[in-house]
Amino acid sequence: MRHVIITADDFGLDVAINEAVEKAFDQGILTTASLMIGQAASLDAVERARRLPRLRVGLHVTLTGARPLLPPARIPDLVDAQGHLPTRLAAFGAKLAWSRAARRQAQAEIRAQFEAFAATGLELDHANAHQHFHLHPFVIDTIVRIGGQFGLRAVRVPYEPLWLARGVPAAAPRAGRVEGAVWAIGARWMRRKLRSAGLACNDYLFGLRCTGQIDETTMCEALHKLRPGVVELYLHPATRAGARELAAGVGAHAVEEFASLTSLAARASLLALDASVGGYRDIPRTAFASLPAAAA
Repeated sequence: MRHVIITADDFGLDVAINEAVEKAFDQGILTTASLMIGQAASLDAVERARRLPRLRVGLHVTLTGARPLLPPARIPDLVDAQGHLPTRLAAFGAKLAWSRAARRQAQAEIRAQFEAFAATGLELDHANAHQHFHLHPFVIDTIVRIGGQFGLRAVRVPYEPLWLARGVPAAAPRAGRVEGAVWAIGARWMRRKLRSAGLACNDYLFGLRCTGQIDETTMCEALHKLRPGVVELYLHPATRAGARELAAGVGAHAVEEFASLTSLAARASLLALDASVGGYRDIPRTAFASLPAAAA
């Protein structure tokens, strides 16, 4: 059994990203989007999602690298002088470990984002975190606990196996054994936590080591290599990547990622898998009956 989830992250960060999500869903192979609630173009993203009832939309919990939903005065331990969330992930992770005030404020911000998502009326397909920050034990615990109050049913596990990364040239240079082992240990821990909480998750994903660099060739190579299980391929597409978009956080190769999602070759590669395709809420029940965790 293979179930394929193809996701655009950062939905709501910029209109060029939102345009790519709508077009890649209508004309390409995109099935899912992760919404950055409260960002500059999030209202536009919600309007587009409402026009696309079959698009699966989840919450891209944002604690790093963007602006918060709550006023900076309410979360002073999370923001800098400009009111922006941290960009130094390791330092912020350590701060959450030792600062009770930072944990309280992070919890308030996460709750506010779930509340704002619920207020859109969109069905919550999944949750993950910007820059995979839900690997932090406090963050994943908080997402599971608060998300459960808002109907959360699935969470992304950011684990890309070496057999997949090494088979794709764009990802292979960063596919080291030590790094892979660390991610595998973290993924097993997270997967056990999620399943013990009754939440669905993916067995593995693609896009971690070549994030922001998935062109048509890379997409097709990855699709050809997929093994049984629940797999998520995630991208950061946009219709434009000019100076304004780059300043807003759009990736330098976002247009190429958009092209990979609307490629006829990628569509043919996906169809050749004879797999179920959709969001997390479309995962067949049989997927969790007896499948082992994906091997490194």
